[in-house]
Amino acid sequence: MLKKLRSFFIVDDEESSETKKAEPQQAVEPEISQTSAPVENVEPVDYSKAKPDKKFVDVLLKAIEANNLEGFDYLEFKQSLQNLSNVDMDEATRYQSAMAMAKTMGATPANLKQSANHYLSVLKKEEAKFLDAVKNQRSRQIGDREKRLVNLENLIKEKNAKITQLEQEIEAHKKELEGARGEINRAAAKVEATKGGFLAAYRSVVSQIQSDIARMETHLK
Repeated sequence: MLKKLRSFFIVDDEESSETKKAEPQQAVEPEISQTSAPVENVEPVDYSKAKPDKKFVDVLLKAIEANNLEGFDYLEFKQSLQNLSNVDMDEATRYQSAMAMAKTMGATPANLKQSANHYLSVLKKEEAKFLDAVKNQRSRQIGDREKRLVNLENLIKEKNAKITQLEQEIEAHKKELEGARGEINRAAAKVEATKGGFLAAYRSVVSQIQSDIARMETHLK
């Protein structure tokens, strides 16, 4: 059944005459949710230009197969149209011929459209499941990394703030160091001045005593 469904909906490079003549239908536009903090430098995807992935086509067709309605419905009508695709007739005649055969099976245009809408509902549920899976995958593979980016940005800001604080403290310490050096120089100068004053006094007194000793040796024999 799946192989038959593929023949209904999958066309090769050389499209069937039915596909060439049929008017293009509007494609379903998936609504992919965006996170609050999108990753930068990611090119937006143009989903209208994407090519069908065979594995996903099979998933959708299997869902249709699993929900196939009893009796002659849209799928059987689709097969009838396909069987008439190689017959030389215009599109209106082909649809009318397929409908004539469908009526012999108890089908009506109304219930054919109803069954077609049934399969659209099946596909819509598959789309919802897939988009939910995409959302979960995005949360696991991208959301956690985006949180990590935010954490890293915060760490960088915190450490930059610490660097700024340390630089300010270093400048304060430099000024304190210069002040301490000045105090040391002033204190050393004061000590040296005191030493100089003492030595001068010492030399003066010693000199006088030595002079008196010399005079006593001269005058007191």
